[in-house]
Amino acid sequence: KSILDLACGTGILTRKIAEKFPNSEIVGVDITESYLELAKKNSSSYNNISYVLQDVEKLHLDSKFDYITSSYIPKYCDAKILVKKCVEHLNRDGKIIFHDFTYPKNLVHRKLWGFYFVILKFVGLFIPSWKEAFKKLPKLIKSSTWVSDYSDAMRENGLKVEQYSLSCDSSAILIGTSKISK
Repeated sequence: KSILDLACGTGILTRKIAEKFPNSEIVGVDITESYLELAKKNSSSYNNISYVLQDVEKLHLDSKFDYITSSYIPKYCDAKILVKKCVEHLNRDGKIIFHDFTYPKNLVHRKLWGFYFVILKFVGLFIPSWKEAFKKLPKLIKSSTWVSDYSDAMRENGLKVEQYSLSCDSSAILIGTSKISK
C-alpha cells in the first residue's frame, strides 16, 4: 500500500504508520524545511519513508496513493482546495483520513476541555516556544467548522464520508472513501 502523510511535521505519525505498515511506501509532506530535516534524521532507520517539502494546498506529486492522512491541519486549510488536491492524488478505492480537534458539544465535556487548556497555558510558561500556540489554539478550535466543511467538500468530490468523534468529542476523524473508478 502507498500512504501520503500531509503536514507530517517532524514525522512522528509518519514513523508510527511505517511501524504499523512496514511493507507500505510512505511519503510525508510538510511546508517547514526544519521539521522535515528533523523528520529525515529521526526516520533514517526506515527504508519505506521519504519526505517532500511542499505546501499541501498546492500539492503536486507524480504518484497516487491508497491512503492519504493528515492530523491537525484541517482547521488551517481551505477544505475545498485540500480535498480536491487529495482526490487528485488518490487511487481508486482509496481513503482520505483527516483528524483534528473539535469543540465539545456536551457542557461537562466543554468544562473539562476548558480546564485542559488552562493547564496547557500554564505549561506554556515553561515552554516558551509553545506559549503562543497554547494561547491561540482554544479560540481557533471553538471557531473552526472543519468537520462540516470537509464533510461537504468530500461529498462534493464524490467521496463516501464517515465521521467519528473521539476523546469526549474533543477531536474527530473524517474518512472519505473513493466511490469513483478512475
